[in-house]
Amino acid sequence: MTEQIIRLLARHLPGYVVSTVERLGEGQDNAAYEVNGELVVRQSKIDDVALRGEEVRREAALLAAVSELSPLPVPQPILVDEEEGVLAYRKLPGRPLNLHPVREPARLAAPLGEFLSRLHAAPVERMEAFVSRDTYSMSELLEEAEEHYRDIVAHVPAAARRLVEDFIGTAAPAEPGVLTLCHNDLGSEHLLVDVEASTVTGVIDWTDAAIADPAYDLALVYRDLGPEVYKRTLEHYQGRRDDADHERAVFYARCALLEDVAYGLSSGVRSYADAGLAHLDHTFS
Repeated sequence: MTEQIIRLLARHLPGYVVSTVERLGEGQDNAAYEVNGELVVRQSKIDDVALRGEEVRREAALLAAVSELSPLPVPQPILVDEEEGVLAYRKLPGRPLNLHPVREPARLAAPLGEFLSRLHAAPVERMEAFVSRDTYSMSELLEEAEEHYRDIVAHVPAAARRLVEDFIGTAAPAEPGVLTLCHNDLGSEHLLVDVEASTVTGVIDWTDAAIADPAYDLALVYRDLGPEVYKRTLEHYQGRRDDADHERAVFYARCALLEDVAYGLSSGVRSYADAGLAHLDHTFS
C-alpha cells in the first residue's frame, strides 16, 4: 500500500516528497494512512471500481457542502482519485476520542449539540445530491441486532446477557417521521479532540452520511459518551426531541453496539469489540 500511496501522490501532487507512511486504522468501508504526519489518505475497501469511484466523488462534494454549514472542522479534500477509490486531506488537529478520552467529557456536549443542530437543519433537497436515504426499517435493525447477539453471546458477560435479551425480545419502536442529513456514523472514533482542553477539534469519516433519522447521530453520543453527556448534548440541540425520538436514540445505540462488537470480533479489529463491551452497562441499563 505504501508504494501505491507514493505513486498516487506523485501523480496528483507533483513535487510532494513522501518521507513516512503510517497506517492509522481501518473500518468496515475504508483503510486510512497518515503521510508525513500531515496528510490523511483514505482507501476505499469496495471492490467494484465504478461504485467506489462514485462514493469517493460524492463524499468529496458532500464535504465541500458540509464545510459551509458545520461549526466544527471537517476534512477538506486535496486529492480525489475515483479509479483508485482514494481521498486525501490535510490532517485535522486533535486525536480520536475513542483512543484518547478527554478529562471533562461534559464539555463536549455544547459543541456536539450545536454541530448536530446545524447538520440536521441542512436542506434535504440539496443534500440528496450527495447522499442517499437510509432505508433500514426499525424491525430490520432489531432482527440484525438479534443475529449479532447470537454471534457474540459467548463474549458478553453473564450479568449483561439478561439486559440484552430483554431488549431483543421487545417490539421495535415506531418509524421516524422526519429524516434529515446525518453523519450516520458519529462514533467516538470519528470525533477528534484536544484532550487537555476537552474540546472537539474535528469530525471525520463521512462515508456513511445519509438522509436518515437524526436520532441515530444522537444515539452514538449516548452509546459512546454515556447518558449524561447525551442529556447535556440535547440541552444544546435545536432539532426535535420528544419521547419517541429518545426511544429511537436508545434503540439505535443498542443495535449499533451489538453490531460493533460483532464486527470487531469477526474482523479482528478488536478496538470495536472492546469499546462495545465496555459500554454495555450504560447502553442497556
